[in-house]
Amino acid sequence: MKNYIIVLILMLISIHGYSQRMVYKQKALEVSVGMLASKEVSSNYYVNLTLNSFGRRGNYWIWSAEFQRRTTDYKHWTLPLENYLGEIGYSVQLLSDARKFITLNAGLTGVAGYEVLNRGDSILSDGALLLNDGGFIFGTAGRLSLETYLSDRIVLLLQGRVRVLWGTDLDQFRPSSGIGLRINF
Repeated sequence: MKNYIIVLILMLISIHGYSQRMVYKQKALEVSVGMLASKEVSSNYYVNLTLNSFGRRGNYWIWSAEFQRRTTDYKHWTLPLENYLGEIGYSVQLLSDARKFITLNAGLTGVAGYEVLNRGDSILSDGALLLNDGGFIFGTAGRLSLETYLSDRIVLLLQGRVRVLWGTDLDQFRPSSGIGLRINF
């Protein structure tokens, strides 16, 4: 009899419990880093902090703040370009397994922020004058993210994003890719 009880206890211990994922009105905090599509990765990156609020069927709202740093070439110099962006949008679940262990989501967001070229200096080292030293930028963005749960509250994200920005004299079309972690609370 004791052996049956021990076997029953071991069986109960070995059963994994799965909590509900992407619950309606659940919040999550996401931190992601990545590279902007460019030749030199070390000076072309972004850091993003996002608050998510889950809706129905695995969809969620996106509120994010992002810092981007990239460089652009001028003669034999590289000029720094920094963007401070805010984003608001919605992401829709495209594919998922039954337990939502792996999901594929697509999102569309509105973007607005400020762009600073050459740290605000209008005059370059050779005496040339920059006509665009910074200003307000706005646009839209699309993102595709592959998300997998590492635990019931921690999610690993792989993202591909594309932004189209107006108000800039530089590249209007800006693709990027990155990796991130989300903590659901």
